[in-house]
Amino acid sequence: SPAISVLVSYPMAPNMCISYFLGLNGRHFSLGTPGSPKSNSLPSVSLGEAHDKDIQVVELPIVDSLQPRPPYLPLSIPEDLAQRLHRLHGDPSVWWVSQFVKYLVHPQAWLEKEILDTTAKLGFRHPIIGVHVRRTDKVGTEAAFHPIEEYMVHVEEQFQHMARRIHVDKKRVYLATDDPSLLQEAKTKYLDYEFISDNSISWSAGLHNRYTENSLRGVILDIHFLSQTDFLVCTFSSQVCRVAYEIMQTLHPDASSFFHSLDDIYYFGGQNAHNQIAIYPHHPRSPEDVPLEPGDVIGVAGNHWDGYSKGVNRKMGRTGLYPSYKVKEKIETVKYPTYPEADKLLSNSQRK
Repeated sequence: SPAISVLVSYPMAPNMCISYFLGLNGRHFSLGTPGSPKSNSLPSVSLGEAHDKDIQVVELPIVDSLQPRPPYLPLSIPEDLAQRLHRLHGDPSVWWVSQFVKYLVHPQAWLEKEILDTTAKLGFRHPIIGVHVRRTDKVGTEAAFHPIEEYMVHVEEQFQHMARRIHVDKKRVYLATDDPSLLQEAKTKYLDYEFISDNSISWSAGLHNRYTENSLRGVILDIHFLSQTDFLVCTFSSQVCRVAYEIMQTLHPDASSFFHSLDDIYYFGGQNAHNQIAIYPHHPRSPEDVPLEPGDVIGVAGNHWDGYSKGVNRKMGRTGLYPSYKVKEKIETVKYPTYPEADKLLSNSQRK
């Protein structure tokens, strides 16, 4: 089959990351960067299913700059799956994203062996809660500083819930962080916990080492182990935790509630608008509140995790706070292409 060239509009890490996981499912990818001779030798396309059958180059720009904005960007889900997804999963949009992640992330044999070796070396076993603490350049620019104590409040709460259902022989925490000093701090402050961590990964995640192959290996291992835990405590402002959460959905029937974020709600970078629908009226009790009437569409800005969320009432164009329980998610459904021949192939294989 003809090769497909993938043009990635990122400066460094993604090309290296792709090399860890390709050939995915037997496909051949020819990696180039915009402006290189290979990139200029073939016509490229950004979007458009109607004329893409013979295209040899697919451009993958930063998702925020996609134009025009396709309707099937997250957080939308396929129309033909929507009814079943609403019935079976607490967050259909996350489940749908997770299926793409599952398809893409197939470790090569050498990486699979490294994952197994590291699992044995660290003594990774259940029950275990994953904690991801992102600091360095993130703090003060995209996220606030959160001390380890804030994370551990929710870790302890989850272990208490677990103890009602299963035997907890030891309170284990997989700690992933870009702050090498945090592991010792956690061990000193929480003596009744077993912290499982590879401090060499923390060192490799520092600003001076972040774009090295060793650092990439470290973040892949962190994401893998975080996704394997029984519950995540993290900040969803970090893509590392969001990817781990997405992979987690592929390991359980419904893991939509297996997390606590100290800051953002879940989002997909570059997603289309995240909307909610008011199901109860709300009459403002303070100047910061926004009024709601049943049926109003609210563009979500964030959850304050104190019973209130912040957003814009699209009918009024007014931004403010509102009780989180007075709204429900507005899941956008899109008519995706369907492939009836896939069902026929499945039926034929089952008969054999």
